[in-house]
Amino acid sequence: MKNRYIILTAKAISVFFTPFYLPTVAVTLLLLFSYLNQLDNRYRLAFGSIVIIFTWIFPLSAIYLYRRINGWTSHQMSRRERRFVPYIINILCYGSLYILMKSLHIPTFLSTVVMSALLLQIVCAVINMWIKISTHAAASGGVIGMLMAFSLVFQFNATFWLCLAILLSGAVCSSRMILQVHNYRELLFGVIVGILCGWGVVFFI
Repeated sequence: MKNRYIILTAKAISVFFTPFYLPTVAVTLLLLFSYLNQLDNRYRLAFGSIVIIFTWIFPLSAIYLYRRINGWTSHQMSRRERRFVPYIINILCYGSLYILMKSLHIPTFLSTVVMSALLLQIVCAVINMWIKISTHAAASGGVIGMLMAFSLVFQFNATFWLCLAILLSGAVCSSRMILQVHNYRELLFGVIVGILCGWGVVFFI
């Protein structure tokens, strides 16, 4: 009975904190805690909706359709050789969002969030050609990296948010291990890649 509850909890964490939550969380934090919180609520809501559409609804719908066409379960599609198309879908959606943001002259540091998520997807896709890597772990690491960079750029104390992001990353990685989707090496590698991509893009661009 206890194991069943653990597995259900792991599934819930894995589904809710998918790799797609990275740009949504980062953009939400910026809209709430940077000078952008002075903007009209309707503008912030509209921009947040665009981010959700391009980073959640479009890629999740396309990946679900791809999985249904092939008759695979989510666990079956986690095999390394079957992950290339989902990576391409994510890259196309994130790339389209980045181009749209640049055309609308969205503040640069907001577009760097999407650029960071896009770079993360590209790096994971390339690495996946040789070894399997956890994009769940990479996304959770990306949040940590971006928080670190934004705290330095905007000179604010992000200790609470960093602790929360690290705990969340641990929960996500633990859930993937419980579900036997990834091993420790794949998760650790994913977190490191995420931190480097998230921190590097925000801090240097």
